[in-house]
Amino acid sequence: MSARLVLAGSVIVDIVLRVPHLPERGGDVLASDAGQTAGGGFNVLSAARRLGLPAVYAGGHGTGPFGDLVRAALAGEGVTPLLPARAGQDTGYCVALIDAEGERTFVTASGAEAALTAEDAGRTARQLRPGDLVQLSGYGLAYPGSAGRLTDFAANLPEGVALCLDPGPLVADIGPDRLERVLARVDWLSCNRREARLMTGADDGAAAAEALAARLRPGAGGVVVRGDAAGCWLVDGLADGEATAVSVPGRPVDVVDSNGAGDAHVGAFLALLGHGAGPLEAARGANVAASVAVTRRGPATGPTRAELTAVLGPSDPLSVLLAGADELS
Repeated sequence: MSARLVLAGSVIVDIVLRVPHLPERGGDVLASDAGQTAGGGFNVLSAARRLGLPAVYAGGHGTGPFGDLVRAALAGEGVTPLLPARAGQDTGYCVALIDAEGERTFVTASGAEAALTAEDAGRTARQLRPGDLVQLSGYGLAYPGSAGRLTDFAANLPEGVALCLDPGPLVADIGPDRLERVLARVDWLSCNRREARLMTGADDGAAAAEALAARLRPGAGGVVVRGDAAGCWLVDGLADGEATAVSVPGRPVDVVDSNGAGDAHVGAFLALLGHGAGPLEAARGANVAASVAVTRRGPATGPTRAELTAVLGPSDPLSVLLAGADELS
């Protein structure tokens, strides 16, 4: 049975405003462009789907206009929601301010995706199957309406199902006991350098990756610390008791929009693992996928298999792997 990406997180609506700079407190600034699109965990789902991995959305979604937008976007990428729409609630949204240098600043308002019921968690658990890759975001662990049930859900995942955690920007708002309980079940942890520093106190990407790996259980997959243009640091081989970080170089490009780059990296990494790539090759491919994503405007800009292959070259081992994965589309 083929691997699937199961997002046990939040798909919300991104309201994206392009500004020359952030306004001072109490000030205002005119946006040069504005739009709205599905975001949050959608970016991970779309990145994986574009590389041919089946994906399902196991989070909440509302019945209002934002919920309609989310469902249309999921359908457009071939992603199936596992849960029914929550009547009387709309999906939440995030205001993303993108400045002239491509940096992004967020303000998030939660909605139906932030309230997971026991019935929701049970429904999702019953539909999991061996080989699934369950992706969990720290946002869900920080939302009061879902944190407890998501923690229980993650801690009790059956054997044969891999848990992948991206702690996200709100990692400092996750209760330490809750975070440690989830980390005790995590197979793959992927975070950026800021999040890694908040979790370990280490500024160096390699040192942070090794410190995080030491908090995972023996036999877990490992840790990825994303370093933007620097690529990433990978700790693999925890089954052998090792915790040595390897630097996986990035691909320098001219950044147009960094919004969603981390999600593109996570989605590509999991898709390549799901297709059978080893962790080092998956990290290399994820670096390239993220480098493509930041050259485009918008949060969900991960490359397709054809686009990734065009950058890697047809003889690259990852290109060969992706060419043989057509049956997963």
